[in-house]
Amino acid sequence: MNRLPRRPALLDAALAAVTTVVETGLLFDDGTRVGVLPVAVTVLVGAALLARRRAPLAVLAAACAGAAVLAPLGWSPGGAPVVVALASLADQRDRRVSAAALVPTALFLHLASITSPPVTIAAWGLGSYLQTRRRYTWALEQRAATLERERDQLDQIAAQRERASIARELHDIVAHSVTVTLIGVRGARDILPTDPRVAAETLERVETTAEQSLAELRRILGLLRTRDNDAQWRPQPSLAQLAGLVAGHAASGMPVHLETTGEPRPLADGLELSAYRIVEEALTNVLKHTDPTRVTVTLGYGPARLDVTVEDDGRSRTRAPSPGGHGIPGMRERAAVAGGSLDARPTARGFLVTARLPTGDAA
Repeated sequence: MNRLPRRPALLDAALAAVTTVVETGLLFDDGTRVGVLPVAVTVLVGAALLARRRAPLAVLAAACAGAAVLAPLGWSPGGAPVVVALASLADQRDRRVSAAALVPTALFLHLASITSPPVTIAAWGLGSYLQTRRRYTWALEQRAATLERERDQLDQIAAQRERASIARELHDIVAHSVTVTLIGVRGARDILPTDPRVAAETLERVETTAEQSLAELRRILGLLRTRDNDAQWRPQPSLAQLAGLVAGHAASGMPVHLETTGEPRPLADGLELSAYRIVEEALTNVLKHTDPTRVTVTLGYGPARLDVTVEDDGRSRTRAPSPGGHGIPGMRERAAVAGGSLDARPTARGFLVTARLPTGDAA
């Protein structure tokens, strides 16, 4: 279990070691005499690659600085640390940042005769692909987890309905059994002085009815006792968990932040669940269909309404509704269930989803 968190560190160490070896080989592959300075600079730059996940921009700057030190002194750096650092920056940071760093890095490597622009661009493209792939995988995992939670919740709702049906049946059995027993006992008591045989027959029927009712009660109580103890009766998500949802998307590389206007206050559970699911679905659509530089989630608390807005500036590849009630149709259904409405449309800058959900408060 404890080995899992160390895997990225081991990968970074291996990548830094391989890059250092490759760069050292490129320095002296033309028969140049081995020197202490180029080896020391190369090792230092290779060690800086260990921080490529935490500070990729600083690592790129260090790699460029190392190459800038060696090139004027007559050494011929191969640019391997710079290429790896640029790919790491494209993988770990926002697309705008890595694209802004690509141009000066490619220009520097070209003017210093270290490597050609196609190699630099290819490294940036590889890092961008890795980031996109990671975000896509994370989105699929989140969707699968959401579907699993919703399936569990549907199972729990079905179980609650079944228990309600059992309770009604239990009530009917008890009421019927007690009523029959009471009437039979009263009749037997009244007729016992004059006709003991009929009274005995009546009491026998009461006994049979009571035994049947007792057997039925035992069966139903047995069903109630067989509750699945392994079931996780988790509370459904609410607006209190919305910050965690946004933080999770931000951690995957999406430039998203949460804003709140008005005075936050507790709302009905169903309304908070609908608002949470609408934001969750809207962010998933952003991950699937666009590559934005800014995504804003806004909760607007009004006197009698909650406005939920998700806006991005990404150019949409496709926003076609998914079959089976997901996507935009699913968000509209959630808004309608809460008594509100939802508007989803492209804008001049990207795409906008706005849900207006009545809170039921007095205006």
